[in-house]
Amino acid sequence: HTTLGRRMTDIEPFALTVLIVASALLLAVFANLVSKWTRVPTPALVLMASAAAAYFVPALGASPLEANQRIVTVALVLILFDGGMHIGLLRLRTAGGAIAWIGVAGTAVTAAGLALVAHFLFGFDWSASLLIGAALAPTDPAVVFSILGKREISGRAGTILEGESGANDPVGIALMVALLAVTGTGWTAVGQGFGEFGLQLAVGAAIGIAGGFLLSAIMRRAPLPNEALYSLRTLAVAGLIYAAATLLHGSGFLAVFIAGIMIGDLRAPYKREVERFSAGMASLAEIIAFTVLGLSIRLEDVVRPDVLWTGLGLAALLIFVIRPVLVGLLIVPIKLRLGERAFVLWAGLKGAVPILLGMFILSAHVPGAERIYAIIFIVVLVSVVLQGGLVPYLATVLRVPMRIVEPRPWTLDLRFNEEPQGLERHIVAPGSPADGSTISELELGDDGWISMVRRSGRLLPVGPNTRLQAGDAVLTLVGGERDLAELFEA
Repeated sequence: HTTLGRRMTDIEPFALTVLIVASALLLAVFANLVSKWTRVPTPALVLMASAAAAYFVPALGASPLEANQRIVTVALVLILFDGGMHIGLLRLRTAGGAIAWIGVAGTAVTAAGLALVAHFLFGFDWSASLLIGAALAPTDPAVVFSILGKREISGRAGTILEGESGANDPVGIALMVALLAVTGTGWTAVGQGFGEFGLQLAVGAAIGIAGGFLLSAIMRRAPLPNEALYSLRTLAVAGLIYAAATLLHGSGFLAVFIAGIMIGDLRAPYKREVERFSAGMASLAEIIAFTVLGLSIRLEDVVRPDVLWTGLGLAALLIFVIRPVLVGLLIVPIKLRLGERAFVLWAGLKGAVPILLGMFILSAHVPGAERIYAIIFIVVLVSVVLQGGLVPYLATVLRVPMRIVEPRPWTLDLRFNEEPQGLERHIVAPGSPADGSTISELELGDDGWISMVRRSGRLLPVGPNTRLQAGDAVLTLVGGERDLAELFEA
């Protein structure tokens, strides 16, 4: 009886822990409603709320640094894998060169600009300056898209923003790993750093491509007894890809991002369910990452004058000078309208990656690491509140092409035992041959037809005189090898 009583007593503290965690998750989810009312971005609300909670209840911030680092690492794997799937190979082809250029070169010049400012204006030594630059260089447009709500950026601007984040996150992490791994001085240290950086990217890219091919084959050819297992299997393989690349001294984050891109447009059983599950996990991961940053920071460190003013100064220079000037020069060759160009430069928000990189600095026991981590907290908070808060307004003022994505809580399921050949779903792009045309005016051929059209969440009656418009979701069926995609693309 005594043993049973002790077990029952042990259950109650665990139940209290579950209650606290579940309540925190619910509050984080409902923070989206508060964000809508207050116009303060959800990540900022979560960040400030968790920091305040850790201040008033110090036990909440007592989690070991290693545990926090692992939590944010898993969160970032989920975020990057889902981001890669959302881009896919088809969208990547329209802006692949621009994404690679801004992802690598943009990260490098931003890190360099921040390092110069940290050294010459704020008095950090070169080692600390380079670490600050590497930590704050990556962007996080996932925050931008969460702020826009129902509106989704269309065209090249949206693809470049998503692709930039997916590319510069692994690049920034590889740069940080290289800097922390350097043990020499002078040109020896430079050579060692470049070697580690190149190895990280090369191995990560190779494992990502190989893992993407493997995952594609598994998703198409390996049936499972339960449809719920397909999503779990996909994320488990993503975890294996990350682990394999990391164990081979490569960038596991780049590997999962590339693998996600490679299956983004894949036709596979239960693919839509996999995408929905991954998107939900990525959203949760973003909230968890900001929560961990808030809980792991000490507000008394943040409000110190030497930290507060340095963080605010770095944030201001990064937002208004470094990114607009340095990255702005890099994207001059990229074909974008002036409004889209300005929006891309403004929307380079900071998010989960600087959090993780700050933890890398802490775990490496760099001199002054606590001060650097507090500065990162301030820059991320200012970026999310200021840049994020103005994103919806600037998107309208700069006339960035967007479309409304209405939630569709109701579904009419139609499933097939075999892959439906010739059945495709398209979105009518602005300026495409289908935009403004009736179905009879489209060159569908004798073996092609449109079976369903959805506009603003409602089905339209389909007939020869049905006129399509940009944003319509169209279901086509075609015989043979013909591809109707060109009718719906600009």
